[in-house]
Amino acid sequence: MASTLIARALFPYIGEVLKVKHITSVGIVLNRKIWLDSPQFGKSFADRIWKEDLPKPGTGRAFRRIVHYEDEYTVKPLNVTNLAGRDPVTGRVIAKGIGGGIKHKYHWIAWKREGPKEGKPIEERVIQIMDDGCRTAKIALVAGEDKLKYILATENMKAGDIIKTSGHIPRIPVRANEGDAYPLGALPMGTRVHNIERFPGKGSYYVHAAGSYATLLRRIGDKIIVQMPSKHEFSFSQECMAVIGRLSNLMHSKTPIGSAQRLRELGYRPRSGLWQRKSGRHGRKIRPLPPVRVLDAPRAKRPEPIVLSMPDP
Repeated sequence: MASTLIARALFPYIGEVLKVKHITSVGIVLNRKIWLDSPQFGKSFADRIWKEDLPKPGTGRAFRRIVHYEDEYTVKPLNVTNLAGRDPVTGRVIAKGIGGGIKHKYHWIAWKREGPKEGKPIEERVIQIMDDGCRTAKIALVAGEDKLKYILATENMKAGDIIKTSGHIPRIPVRANEGDAYPLGALPMGTRVHNIERFPGKGSYYVHAAGSYATLLRRIGDKIIVQMPSKHEFSFSQECMAVIGRLSNLMHSKTPIGSAQRLRELGYRPRSGLWQRKSGRHGRKIRPLPPVRVLDAPRAKRPEPIVLSMPDP
């Protein structure tokens, strides 16, 4: 109790401002007393979790694996470290539905398709179509000039195909083939696309899953309204690049898992008691679609949190 009073006198707002990083057993006990005895915190389990430790939606932190990237782009399969749903720093279990699974090498996908603004488009040849254990869609090894790279394979892509990449927006829409990459403003309405850039020149951000595609609906000024696989409508700049066609491995979502052991091989842990009919958890209730989301400029990056450590007494 005395240690708690001393800690409150020294750091009255330690739970709101700082995240104490304990080092010794004394620090663990002191940190626990500060957390449980402080009046500004609730007593429920949900209220006793450090909010900055939990994954935020849309940040890409799935706690499934860490990919060890090289300094420069390479087609060599990269090593990975499986996290099994644990935080790589604290070791806490964050995602309970992740664990186990067959360890796969990671193939580095070239998300940027950059082409000339004027003149003839760049032509590349598909060398090989292969499976990738770290994603649902198949991937393609592509060669152009003196470079090799991986891209996501489309529905009918095969070895020997020639794909084109251009950044030019002509007055008349182009007639593109599967696998070609063009700006959204250069394509006719109704075209099926995938690998859509969120902002021009930032690389592909949307529509990566197997068998998925987005549809160009209409043009409003210099904006293109696109219907995503979720039926939501997004407004993109006409200069955002996209790849024509539907992604490969269409039967992925229709293929049954078959057994519990097969699900463990895919990297999922057993779960039970998660869904409740009365609350509609995990999207079981039908809700209206949100309005069109306009993407103008990237958001400013959040400042890094300040982490302070308490020295040993």
